[in-house]
Amino acid sequence: MSRLRADLLLVLAAFIWGTAFIAQKNAGELMGPITFVGVRFLLSCVALTPLALYEARRSGSSLKKGDLLLAGLIGFCVFAAAALQQVGLATTTATNGGFLTAIYVVLVPVFVFAQTGVRPRQIVLVAGLGSIVGAWLLTDSGQLQSWTSGDALILIADIAWAAGISLVPTFLARANRPYFLAFAQFGVIGVLGTVVGLGGEPFSLVGLIAALPAILYAGLCSGGIAFTLQIVALNYTPAAEAALIMSLESVFAALSGVILLSERLTTPALLGGLLILLSAVLVEAGPAAQNLWVSQYWSRLSQVWSRAR
Repeated sequence: MSRLRADLLLVLAAFIWGTAFIAQKNAGELMGPITFVGVRFLLSCVALTPLALYEARRSGSSLKKGDLLLAGLIGFCVFAAAALQQVGLATTTATNGGFLTAIYVVLVPVFVFAQTGVRPRQIVLVAGLGSIVGAWLLTDSGQLQSWTSGDALILIADIAWAAGISLVPTFLARANRPYFLAFAQFGVIGVLGTVVGLGGEPFSLVGLIAALPAILYAGLCSGGIAFTLQIVALNYTPAAEAALIMSLESVFAALSGVILLSERLTTPALLGGLLILLSAVLVEAGPAAQNLWVSQYWSRLSQVWSRAR
């Protein structure tokens, strides 16, 4: 798979996550937030089972104990992130939540550097700051509302998101089994979410039925499709750069609010969305532009050398 195709998969994943934001918000009002996380990812796990089995038959090799432990760790990180984010959304505003969630973009390069010692390219750092500024402008004219405990939970969730994303390439380098990783990740999240949710949250069959459309969309599309696309794409796109492309989620979330909820975007919000888009394009176009500059430089240098000879 080419780098461009992998990046397009990440854009599609960001689109699905952005449109699923409304479903997540509505479902959180109908049932326990952690129970919702567990049920939706159990559905995602069931949906990925055929692909995981097909991949296992084709690979012909078994996974090592370390691979299984790493897959479980990634699943735990994503569970912590999804659960904390869902609980946080119940006690904070969409304005605060949208901005604070975007902070994970600048945390991913830090985790990647801590794991591999590879420094992020300068263009990635610049694009990351641009994405954060864009997320700030996407809030209500750049003004965050009063802080709540939900804001702190979303900030902690950012750390878990960054850890989970940065660990995926490590797993894929050890065992190129993206569908298994998605299956295992969904299974861990589904079991933990269901057990913790049913053990500590009130359960209502009426609420579960009312939230069923949101569960189906979040489980099949946001989980089964988008998270799997992310894992597959991370085999070809560096994690730090992938996080920037996935930050388009906030832009798609804002647009879905305009289309589905008749919300209005202010001028600063429009500029913020444009800045996030430009940051993602910068990461994609940066290597191509750099390669073009290098090739032109060496071409001119070779011409000068030929003339000198």
